[in-house]
Amino acid sequence: AMRHGCGFREGPLRMLDAVGLDTAVDALWALYRRRGQTDGAPTLLLRRMVAAGLLGEASGRGFHAYRAAHSAELATPARRPETHRGIPHPVRRVGVVGSGTMATGIAEVFLCAGYPVLLVGRTPDKSAAARDAVEGSLRSRGLTGDEIADVMARCSVATALTALSECDLVVEAVVEDLAVKRALFAALDRVCRSGAILATTTSSLPVIECAMATSRPEDVIGMHFFNPAPVMNLVEVASTVRTSDDTQATILAVCHRLGKQPTACADRTGFLVNALLFPYLNDALRLVQDGIVDPAALDTAMRAGCGFPVGPIRLVDVVGADVTLAVLRRLREEFGRPELEPVGLLRDLVATGHLGRKARRGVREYLRSRGPAPAAAAATVEEAVA
Repeated sequence: AMRHGCGFREGPLRMLDAVGLDTAVDALWALYRRRGQTDGAPTLLLRRMVAAGLLGEASGRGFHAYRAAHSAELATPARRPETHRGIPHPVRRVGVVGSGTMATGIAEVFLCAGYPVLLVGRTPDKSAAARDAVEGSLRSRGLTGDEIADVMARCSVATALTALSECDLVVEAVVEDLAVKRALFAALDRVCRSGAILATTTSSLPVIECAMATSRPEDVIGMHFFNPAPVMNLVEVASTVRTSDDTQATILAVCHRLGKQPTACADRTGFLVNALLFPYLNDALRLVQDGIVDPAALDTAMRAGCGFPVGPIRLVDVVGADVTLAVLRRLREEFGRPELEPVGLLRDLVATGHLGRKARRGVREYLRSRGPAPAAAAATVEEAVA
């Protein structure tokens, strides 16, 4: 999930195996003693694995098994995590509800995979604009006129939800508001045929809340695409306690036909990627806020030191400070961990409209407008990488 969803060179468990679990435990204890934060202590799982001699690459076995001690080559290919119980059902026609960037991107993915797609917007203008956005995206990708015509022949638009009555799968991609989504799922429940799967693309809201707005919670599932959907490979497939095995198996099969990498996960706030990514972004902003390092040095450190494709401060600007704040608040509310409380710098960014790329001003512009950085923020790029 972290490789496909965030572009990380390695997933966190492979990174732990490479570092050495014993080294990681020692480092975590040192940080814990220095900072006194209970969340910083090494987990019981890590401590038990070290006690059992499962140290990672150094011992030939950790979270993964390796060909030999001190080898980075896996002993066996990784199991496909998306292999689960259940019988996939055929999906012949797909509906997408919404007209924004995610909705049009998801529609494009399904269309290019050969599915007939019905795009439903709130108004004729929005529906038409959504169709035009899909066609424009295909053109920007360099498809020929004949190829675009072939894809768009499978695309139709509507404004009434009743048009979705013959769809086998309906994917909603509307505003990230639970009340709006629950109302939409209740309406979909009334108009969609029996057995049709209803999927939400929420990134942080509880899927079960959408499911329980229907009379068919076994047919409701999360399909969290990453933005931009035509480019990003990962789809988090989030099953609730009521999702049927057949529904999950169907969506996993659909993801493979789309050419995406599905990762099955439980219905929890943040799913997998956001549950790891946004606390990391919060910690990065805390370092900048406390004058430990300047944004450029920190971004360089994480790229050069961890091989991340982009640094955390730049990523906040790409994701949007407002989105970052909203997700962290949901994580804080759900799990109650004090370290998930959004830092003051993030709240200030949102309050002053420094939302990042979409506002054409982000973290660096805010810091410049605020005046000179504290003296403690004198770390150079070389010092940060070291």
